[in-house]
Amino acid sequence: MKSDVHPKYYQATVKCACGNSFITGSTKELIETDICSACHPFYTGEQKYVDVQGRVEKFLARRQKASQAAKTRKAKKETEVKTSAEPKSLKEMLTAASKNS
Repeated sequence: MKSDVHPKYYQATVKCACGNSFITGSTKELIETDICSACHPFYTGEQKYVDVQGRVEKFLARRQKASQAAKTRKAKKETEVKTSAEPKSLKEMLTAASKNS
């Protein structure tokens, strides 16, 4: 077997956000997790809402920002259409007609 090919293997400590910790084998010395078997609803049988670091709020903020940007683009496009559809003055129409002839 070749030397220095495989990563170093540690007795890793896994720390959960609920405060639970346990030891396992890994290529990292410390593993931090948001949910473990001690607090996961599948293993505990309890129904609880887990929102890690406000991800739902972040998603809703991104969604609202995207809808605002879409409204701004739509309003800009409508004003461009309105300005291009405005009638030209008689002088502008005559100069344009003379250039085309």
